[in-house]
Amino acid sequence: MADSENLLMLEFLSWLSARRRTYSEAMNAWQSHCPRQTIWEDAMIEGYIQLDRHGSSQDPDVMLTESGRTLLDGNRRRN
Repeated sequence: MADSENLLMLEFLSWLSARRRTYSEAMNAWQSHCPRQTIWEDAMIEGYIQLDRHGSSQDPDVMLTESGRTLLDGNRRRN
């Protein structure tokens, strides 16, 4: 991952970890029409985030996976 992509991923993961975020909130805040900015898709593919549908909720929570938390925590320790 290029440095700028890595920084954007870390910003995204940090934003998610700050408080409970729903799918619609994440889509509103992080949507992009630029085909080169695929932060949501990249985070899903890399296994950094997951959706928690907790029952019959229409708007699932977006949560960090253990892998996403490890990436974020590892970066915080280096800085």
